[in-house]
Amino acid sequence: MHELPPSVGIELTRTSLQEYWLGRLSQHVLDSYAGVPLAKFPEDLRTYEHLIWLARPDVVIEIGTYGGGGALWLRDRLRTLATYGHISRPHVISVDLDLSQASALLARADPRYAEEITLVEADILDPALPARVEDLMPARTRCLVIEDSAHVYDTTWAALAGFAAFVPEGGFFVVEDGCVDVEEMRPAEDWPRGVLPAVRDWLRTPEGEDFTVRRDLELYGISCHPEGFLQRRPKAGG
Repeated sequence: MHELPPSVGIELTRTSLQEYWLGRLSQHVLDSYAGVPLAKFPEDLRTYEHLIWLARPDVVIEIGTYGGGGALWLRDRLRTLATYGHISRPHVISVDLDLSQASALLARADPRYAEEITLVEADILDPALPARVEDLMPARTRCLVIEDSAHVYDTTWAALAGFAAFVPEGGFFVVEDGCVDVEEMRPAEDWPRGVLPAVRDWLRTPEGEDFTVRRDLELYGISCHPEGFLQRRPKAGG
């Protein structure tokens, strides 16, 4: 059965924006796509649609699978791109420490999901992981990378250091949930911290200097990913 998440309303004369944000946070962890859990704001998903059409990736690397709804949604967006002739074959590679729940839910939604979604059970802190993922992709692949793992400094840094090289000129690396480091956006003290410090520190490295923060891509006024939309600059003279 497809169940809708509870609705969240706002009365500007009675409800503060922060209360609205907290209500949306509670709502989004109960949302789904094709019956598979999908914990992403619709505003951020709409931005992803724009990025996919701008960058035309053949492969999306998703670090952090959760219930599998994100991988399925991204696969379906790439299928649309293929329908219009912009790519030949959609492929999503999704990495997580434990994929037992996601694999079962994906199989229930689409028994043939493995033809276009590859699940990799691994730790983002494993230095061998980028090479393992690269072996799964054909040569000359254009990638979109999404970091959505533990939302702490070490995992964010590992994702950037290990996977930024997969992003082509003009392509995008999205670091999700920088909201954990914005005090007004934190619902509780037990939330993790460290995403934005890791992003800011990494951007000062030689590899990070190839990327720019696209705050303008926080298009719809509310986003879980402040400072998280990163784009690789074209090379000088390119």
